[in-house]
Amino acid sequence: MEHTIKEFDDAIEKCRNLYTKKLNDYGAAWRLMRPQSVTDQILIKANRIRSLETKKCAMVDEGILPEFIGIVNYGIIGLIQLELGTSDKKDISVEEAIKLYDRFMAKTRELMIAKNHDYDEAWRLMRVSSYTDLILMKLMRTKEIEDHNGETLVSEGIDANYMDMINYAIFGIIKLDA
Repeated sequence: MEHTIKEFDDAIEKCRNLYTKKLNDYGAAWRLMRPQSVTDQILIKANRIRSLETKKCAMVDEGILPEFIGIVNYGIIGLIQLELGTSDKKDISVEEAIKLYDRFMAKTRELMIAKNHDYDEAWRLMRVSSYTDLILMKLMRTKEIEDHNGETLVSEGIDANYMDMINYAIFGIIKLDA
């Protein structure tokens, strides 16, 4: 488990570094996105991963790894947007956006540790393509919940689905970096 936590933290750092660089370039321009748009942005990235896995070649010089990093970062953005709501302007500083990232990533990391304990590191036995399929399934579920205005009868909410997507994407990053 300690090895998993180290690998997980290394993957988080890679994602956080890109998030921070983009914040410095653009500020928190994503504050204008509604949660549904964030979900669709993750869908675009997951669909591209599946397409690359199926076709085995890319026409654009970006591989699967950057798309998993994008899923992680947009997942965190989705969690932030769920908490803060949508804004019509960039209303948080770079520093505040990084603090929010760290807070939601810590919560997502805690979930991974708990589930990893219960599932006995089953993710290590899985193929990267299975993470892609699970992310796509979580996206379909999230879109359904969004279409029902966030209401569920017995299921976890949008936030839990975002955290699961983030964790599957981080597992993909770990496997691809190995």
